[in-house]
Formats: sequence, structure tokens, C-alpha cells
Amino acid sequence: MISPAAGLLEGTHRDLPHGPDEADHLRRARRDWLADALFFVLGIVFTLLAFVDGVDRQMPAVPLMVDTGLGVVSCLLLWWRRRWPVGVAVIIGVFSVYSLAAAGVALAAVFSLAVHRRFAVVAPVVAGVAAASLATPLFRPDTSMPGWAQALLGVVCVAAALAWGMLIRARRQLTRRSASEQELRISQARQAERHRIAREMHDVLAHRISLLSLHAGALELRPDAPPDEISRAAGVIRDSAHQVLEDLREIIGVLRTDPAGDIPERPQPALAGLPMLIDEARAAGMQVTLDCPLADLTAVPAATGRSAYRIIQEGLTNARKHALGNEVSVTVQGRPGAGLAVEVSNPLPGNISGAPRIPGTGTGLVGLAERAALSGGRLEHGPTANGEFRLWAWLPWPA
Repeated sequence: MISPAAGLLEGTHRDLPHGPDEADHLRRARRDWLADALFFVLGIVFTLLAFVDGVDRQMPAVPLMVDTGLGVVSCLLLWWRRRWPVGVAVIIGVFSVYSLAAAGVALAAVFSLAVHRRFAVVAPVVAGVAAASLATPLFRPDTSMPGWAQALLGVVCVAAALAWGMLIRARRQLTRRSASEQELRISQARQAERHRIAREMHDVLAHRISLLSLHAGALELRPDAPPDEISRAAGVIRDSAHQVLEDLREIIGVLRTDPAGDIPERPQPALAGLPMLIDEARAAGMQVTLDCPLADLTAVPAATGRSAYRIIQEGLTNARKHALGNEVSVTVQGRPGAGLAVEVSNPLPGNISGAPRIPGTGTGLVGLAERAALSGGRLEHGPTANGEFRLWAWLPWPA
């Protein structure tokens, strides 16, 4: 049976028009299109300036039209600079030997080539474009600048475009590497959380199954036992089997790479250990307020209580790292059939003065989200409008 909260969450995911990868792809496509349009406009502007300069110097009509035409063709070629950066740079570089308009557009081609190809491919092409700027005075002695100054300016501009493109390429590679490393850390955190849950469940399931075996063996050895004893033993067997099924719901999907080689850890405390956890935090110097109207914490199912305990424990740990000396609020409320809601809130780190920061990997919340999802619940975290950091989770509590 799917709870209303789980159904609402599933419906919310179905309503999303795009996943994160598709949305990121659309943003990149829009950004790339704008960059292509910008380079094209700059190329057209440079071509117009070259044309106006030629008119002012009263250049013959044929050389002027050839120069301008090669510049316009070079601008059009820029639209294919991402797909064929080497070919576009070579063609525009050849045009720049004669066309001053194409020489300006060649800088954009060199930049794009440096961004999209490794240096071993870029170096010979860029050397050819630089050589073209040195050869231009031989084919166009009618320019307004001295030949040596024009050649020097061309080499400097090509070198600047190359350096800028290589810088952008290095930054992109660093960003991709950082994203890959973060994805790896998140994946490792999720797997570690699943392994830890498996170790917890090992002892819990062993305990409940041993109860089943004990009472079933007693019934087998004493088939003539009084009816009330048989009924009581059958009730224990039924309750234990039900708890085993509830625990199995939490452990489904949890994979262990080497279950035989790990020594199981003792199970985490249930929600009944919450007062002791709060007292330990206060003894460590934290200002913690607890709002828990539940009269009997032991009434919370063991699997739900363990998850709630871990979420509160992680929330207090994060508050101790980032908001030491400020008040932390812990709220626990719920009832059978409606679920258990847990919230830990504290001032944002920006509001803290003089509190030392404790380093951390930032993957603890990833593990909590995985744990909550495996148990059929959900977890949310992030800053609020009133300047606090809020960690909130809803966990199932069957009626």
C-alpha cells in the first residue's frame, strides 16, 4: 500500500518537465548559441570596419570587394567552429593572408580551436595562422600600417587568442573533473550508507528470527501445552514475523559487496535514546531545545526510530560544526498512520561570529536522504527565509 505522502511525492516527480541532465543540456545549448551569435556579430563589425577603412584609403574596387567578401565568408564559417574547429581555423587562416577582414575573424577561430582541441592539434594550426599574419604585408602592401607593425600586431593578437582559449579549456576541464569527483563522493556516500544499514539489519533480523525459531521449537517440543501458552507463543511468532517483514522493507535494495568479511556493528539506538542524545549534545556545550510531544518513544517502529535517531544525530553534528554557540531546535512529532516528522534547525553559518569551522566532506546529508528513501520516506534540507538552516524528514509510521 502506498502512503498519501509517497503518492504525492511520486506525482510531483511526474510533473517535472525535464530532468537535471536535460535542463543542464538546454542551458548549455542556449549559452553556446549566444556565444556563436556574439562571435558572428563581432566578425561582421570587424569586416565593416575593414571595408570603411578601405573606402577611406580609396582602395581599388576589386581588391576591396575580394577583401570584404572573404571576411563575410569567414564570419559565416564561424557557425561551424564547434563542429569542425580545425578546418574552420585553417580556411580562415588562409583567407587572412590576403583579407584584412578575415584576419580579425581568424582570432575567433583560433580561440575556438584552443577551447575544443588539445594543444598538440592546436599548435601547428596556430603557427600557420601566425605565419599568415607575417605574410600579409607581402600580399597587401597597400595597408595603412607599416609591414613590420602589422605583422607584429597579428602575432600578438593570435598569441592572446590562443592563451585565452587555453585558459577557458583548462577551466572547463577543472570544472568537469570537480563534478566527476563530487559524483564519485556522493556515490560512495550512498553505498557506504547502504552497507551500514545492512550491518545494522544483520543483528536486528538475527534477533527476530531467533525469537521465531525459539517459540516455534517450543511448540514443536510441547504439542500438548495449554491452549493459552500456545496462543501466546503464536502471538509472539506473528508479531516477530511482522517486524521481520517491516525490517526487510527497509533493507530491500541494499547491496553488500563483501557481507562475509565485515564484522557487523551493533544496531544504532532507537528513538527511545533521543533524550540521552540531547543530553550528550548539551554536555558538549550546545544549546539544544527539544519539542517532542510523543508520550512513548518506544511506540515508534524500530526501523523508523533508528532512521529518525540518525537524522537528528547528523543534524546536531552539522550544527556543532557550523553553528556552535547558537541555539539548535529539535522537533519530533507524529502518530501511527500519519508518519513521523523530524526537524532540526539552526542559524545559518553566515550569522556566526568567532565560531571555528570543522572540516567535513558534505556527504552526510546524502547518506541520510538515501536512508530516508529506502525506508519509504523523504528528506529535505536547505536555508529558510528567516536565516536558518532546516533539516526536515518524514518517515512512515504504520497504523
